[in-house]
Amino acid sequence: MSRHNINIQDGFLFQSLKEARLMTFELVTGKTLQGKLKRFDRFAVVVDTGKDELLVYKHAIATIADAGPGDRS
Repeated sequence: MSRHNINIQDGFLFQSLKEARLMTFELVTGKTLQGKLKRFDRFAVVVDTGKDELLVYKHAIATIADAGPGDRS
């Protein structure tokens, strides 16, 4: 029997990257980052906040969501 490796996070991150969507990243510390995803790999993401590019390790991220029209400053 063939096992399929389905990685749901890669699909979500790739689509966000491709569409250059504004995203909200909530960290396990409670801090919130908002920006566009620039790159990602197995362990980290690079977020462009408009001011800085930040390298964030995935284990430090609690949630990732689209920054909807009501969330944009």
